[in-house]
Amino acid sequence: MVNRFVLAEDFKCKYCGSKNLWLYGKYKGKQLFFCRDCKRKFTGNFALPKMRSPVSWVGDALQSYFSGMSLNEVKQNMEQQYHYSPSTSTIYRWLDRFIKQARYKVRDIRPNVGDVWIADETVIKINRKKYWLFDCIDSKTRFLLASHLSPNRGTREARTLMEKAAERAGKAPKVVMTDKLAAYLDGIELAFGADAEHKQGSPFSVHTNTNLIERFQGTLKDRTKVLRGLKRADTARKFIEGFLIHYNYFRPHISLKGKTPAQKAGVILTTNDWLDVVREPTNTAKIGITTEPRPILRLHHPKPAQPKPPRLRRNEFYAGGGKASRRYFRGARRTRL
Repeated sequence: MVNRFVLAEDFKCKYCGSKNLWLYGKYKGKQLFFCRDCKRKFTGNFALPKMRSPVSWVGDALQSYFSGMSLNEVKQNMEQQYHYSPSTSTIYRWLDRFIKQARYKVRDIRPNVGDVWIADETVIKINRKKYWLFDCIDSKTRFLLASHLSPNRGTREARTLMEKAAERAGKAPKVVMTDKLAAYLDGIELAFGADAEHKQGSPFSVHTNTNLIERFQGTLKDRTKVLRGLKRADTARKFIEGFLIHYNYFRPHISLKGKTPAQKAGVILTTNDWLDVVREPTNTAKIGITTEPRPILRLHHPKPAQPKPPRLRRNEFYAGGGKASRRYFRGARRTRL
């Protein structure tokens, strides 16, 4: 029989955020709930709908991964902290899901960047083949405006990088500093025309050095060093997108006095880390966080008052159904000897 009583705890529906809930029985020892507004059932834990792990565990796994741990190291860390050992494929599915979600949240952001941009390229091996990762960063805020992965490094790739950066910033730069790669000459000219001045230099130049972008690429190389290798270009792009979101919005910089590039660029977000991304899905309610075991739910259902059995007189007893007793039982009637 389903126990349908209203909850007294401050507990909300995972789908619509309503407090109009019923208890809906148990499954494998876990309490189920029924929302009277959206007509959906869910489990009473601090996980997203159709997920087992609490949001705090998932957020910790994502933060650990983008901070430098491999999938196996994330698994071992969760086993040590929470006594829970998800498979590496489960952690990968978390990454796949919430990278898309984070990308959706920041898709329309226009950072307030400066007028001097720095571009450079570096090599990444995918399935033992060389791919070129083009990056463009703002020198004022350290905000990474665009990245482009390609097996070639010609004029087309340089132009694509500049167009992506201009689309993200919402404007064209006044100065673009690059290294001596000839592809930037025509690529910047085709993207901005005469609106942007192109300066070529090197990491060792005094006025036109590319140290900022070289430093970012060193950070990226440190992260990819612990990976066993990227097997496909599409998975590499997915990882790079997630790392760029982590770099721009969640990772504080010492050179920015503990701020992220997004904060330096005047971007205001409700999500400050990967835990906030997990807690605020696009199609469900915000999930709460707990660091202690969940207390027993208190319910608005006082025990129904049991009818008092009639008092027996001398030489009386209860009888019924072939039984007789001085104690009352269901269906019993008072009988005199």
